[in-house]
Amino acid sequence: MHVPNWIRDKVLTLRHSEVKQMSNIKLMLRNLSLHTVCEEARCPNIGECFARSTATFLIMGDVCTRNCTFCAIKKGKPAPIDPEEPKRIAAAAKNLKLSHAVITSVTRDDIEDGGASHFKATALEIKKYSNNTTVEMLIPDFQGNSASIKEIAGACPAVINHNIETVPRLYATIRPKANYERSLSILKLAKEFSPNSVTKSGFMVGLGETREEIMGVMKDLRAVGVDILTIGQYLRPSGSHYPVIRYVTPQEFYSYKEIGYNLGFSYVVAGPFVRSSYKAEEALRQRASRSKELSF
Repeated sequence: MHVPNWIRDKVLTLRHSEVKQMSNIKLMLRNLSLHTVCEEARCPNIGECFARSTATFLIMGDVCTRNCTFCAIKKGKPAPIDPEEPKRIAAAAKNLKLSHAVITSVTRDDIEDGGASHFKATALEIKKYSNNTTVEMLIPDFQGNSASIKEIAGACPAVINHNIETVPRLYATIRPKANYERSLSILKLAKEFSPNSVTKSGFMVGLGETREEIMGVMKDLRAVGVDILTIGQYLRPSGSHYPVIRYVTPQEFYSYKEIGYNLGFSYVVAGPFVRSSYKAEEALRQRASRSKELSF
């Protein structure tokens, strides 16, 4: 399939100092034995984010118990959780001087609570170093365990994020061990258990979904109270992953952004290279600013 210019031509030219900063961040992460979703999921924005001294921490290892066909993260049997990892994450957040820290994880179906208590411990360690650091948790579905969502809510994160990923029809192919309705219920519970947290979700386009199906997902997300919506182009991590069916134009992304606002989302980010945690702090701040403006 022909790759359009708006995908092919995105080349980030890094100044020498920015290249050096990327190297420094990678060295720090290796020294602390930490993983990032930026690296493990082969995010196309990694150069830009590392150059800005931001990263999305991937906790509980780098091996996932799920087998999603779009994702580059390794699949298999994970190692036991390291109880010292939250302290190392906090140390990295301090070194990076993060004002907003995004924590995500592989899916750990092998653990009773899915790792919710480890998420909470990590958030609390980060807050120990700075009460001014906002925490965003990009969580798995915890197999629908409501007790796990209560555990997440107990950490009082600024943002609870759970990606819906794709339209219901494609779940069997794209997310065979996940469930669309279960993911919606996670987002609904997050809003109920932590009403002061902003809820956030995102999905990919270009997997073979129709415009009507996209509209359906957007309406479903608003129905469970999601505040921030992210929509991005699916890009195949390797030849062994699910193929790109279609490249969505920037104009179409813009239309989804407008539709999202009309549906009532308080902030929408839509574009070819948008990812759930890309410029997450900016999304949170812009959402707050926009909400304030609309209240007048």
